Amino acid sequence: MSNAVEVNHLAVRYGERRAVDDVSINVDYGEVVSLLGPNGAGKTTVVETLLGFRSPLTGTVRLHGLDPLRDHREVVVRTGALLQRGGVWAPLTPRQVLTLTATYYEAPRAVSELLTLLDLDECSRTPWRRLSGGEQQRTLLALALLGRPRVLVLDEPTTSVDPEGRQVIRDIIASERERGCAVLITTHELIEAERMANRLVILNRGHVIAQGTLEELAGDPAMIVETSGSVDPAALSTLLGCAVVLDGPLRLRCATASTPERIATIAGHLANVGLSIVSLRTRASLEERYMELLADERNATGS
Repeated sequence: MSNAVEVNHLAVRYGERRAVDDVSINVDYGEVVSLLGPNGAGKTTVVETLLGFRSPLTGTVRLHGLDPLRDHREVVVRTGALLQRGGVWAPLTPRQVLTLTATYYEAPRAVSELLTLLDLDECSRTPWRRLSGGEQQRTLLALALLGRPRVLVLDEPTTSVDPEGRQVIRDIIASERERGCAVLITTHELIEAERMANRLVILNRGHVIAQGTLEELAGDPAMIVETSGSVDPAALSTLLGCAVVLDGPLRLRCATASTPERIATIAGHLANVGLSIVSLRTRASLEERYMELLADERNATGS
C-alpha cells in the first residue's frame, strides 16, 4: 500500500531559481508530519505542487497514490486543504460558504457540527470581511474538514489564531489523526510543531536539512540547566567529567546524559556558591535544535 502523501526527489523552479531542490517526504495514514523552515525555504511551494497547483520540474508527488495533476478531481474529493493564499467571497458568512461547499461532496460533515466544533456558532452569520483573522482561519479549516478527507494539508493553520483557538485546532488535528487521516502541516511556530507532530521535516533554501521524530532530532544527550545566578562552567565541567558550556546568561549545557547522581552533583555545587537549579531539561528544545541545524548548514555552505 502506498503512503498517503509521497514526495520523491521533487524540484520546482521559478524562472532561473530552484525554489525546491530534491525534496523527499512521506506521510502515512494516521500520522502528523510538520514541515518547518524559515521564510523562502520552499514549504508553500511543496504544498502547492502536492495539491496540483504547480508542476514539478523533476521528481514526483502523489496523494493517495494519485497524480494531483492527472487525477486532480479525485484528489480534491479525498483531500482537505488550508492554504495561506485564498479566502472566501467577502459577503458570504461561515454558514453560507460551508453550506454551499457541502453540495460538492456526496457525504459531507454536517455544517452545524463543524460550526460548533470550530467555535464559529456566534459568528456563523457574520460576513467574511467582518470576521477576525482567527475566525477566518477557523472557517477555512472547517472547509478543509467538510468532505471527510483522508489527507489534510494545512499551510500555517494557527496563523492569527488566539490561544483558545489554537487548542481547538490542536484537538481537531489529534482527532483526525486518530481516525486515520494523514496530516501534513507547514508552520513557523515550533512550539505548535512540537505539540502536534509525530515527525518533523526541516527545509532550508529549498532542500531538506533534517527529518525525524523529536527524539531523533534532539541530538546527543545533554543536561540543560537554568540556574538562579551566573556560574563558572569550568568548575562544573571538572566535577561532572564532561564539557559544560554557557548556553545563555543563566543556562548551562552539560554534554552528558541526566542521572540522579549528576543532578545531585550540580545541585550541590550550586548550593556551595549560593545558587540553585531553576529548571533542568534532558534534551534541547525544538527551537534550539532548529537554530543549530540552520547554523550548521550555513557554516557548511559558507553563507
